Amino acid sequence: MADFVTEFTRSLPSIADGVRVTVQATVFSAAVALVVAFFFGFLARSPRLLVRGSTRITVEFFRGTSLYVQLFWLFFALPVLGFRLEPMACAVVAFGLNFGAYGSEVVRGALNAVPRAQWEAAVALGMSPWQRMRRVILPQAWVQMIPPFGNLLIQMLKATPLLSLITIADLTFEMDQLRSLTGNTAQAYLAILVIYYALAAALNSLMKAVESAAKSRMGQGSGGA
Repeated sequence: MADFVTEFTRSLPSIADGVRVTVQATVFSAAVALVVAFFFGFLARSPRLLVRGSTRITVEFFRGTSLYVQLFWLFFALPVLGFRLEPMACAVVAFGLNFGAYGSEVVRGALNAVPRAQWEAAVALGMSPWQRMRRVILPQAWVQMIPPFGNLLIQMLKATPLLSLITIADLTFEMDQLRSLTGNTAQAYLAILVIYYALAAALNSLMKAVESAAKSRMGQGSGGA
């Protein structure tokens, strides 16, 4: 145990780099996923059957296939077709599309949950479609989106160990190096569990703060519905 603590202390700079890479991948992927979620979420409500149908097929494809396979396809198969992405870009695209597909259902459901009376009142006020969405519908839907988005964000963080499989030196990779160096498997994986838990707790606190701020803007307060 003493040897592991010594090596862990010596490896802190590389472990910190691994944490940075893990957080960076999570943040960039979350940004892409948010854009994808809103894009497909809005398209899923299109009055055109062709648009809704193609959106549903695309969303179900990314939800119904393995993130592991999607990541490997971008990293190993795409170069065969003449396109090559950097490992981090592969990760961000794969994570963004996969979790964005799940997020699109959150967006669609939250928009549908806004009472019809709110839509009708906005129309009665003479607002344009963009004004209705920006000033009336989206603020109400956004409050409902935040908790499931927070869950998806934490799920994304917990999926980042896949990064080490495509040569990215993330937290899992660095801790596995430490495990190989010390031979202390139990201690190494206990340490990584604690670090991931701390990161997840920080993200959870952040999303709760975002939710509280959104509710305050809607006049719901911390205990609002």
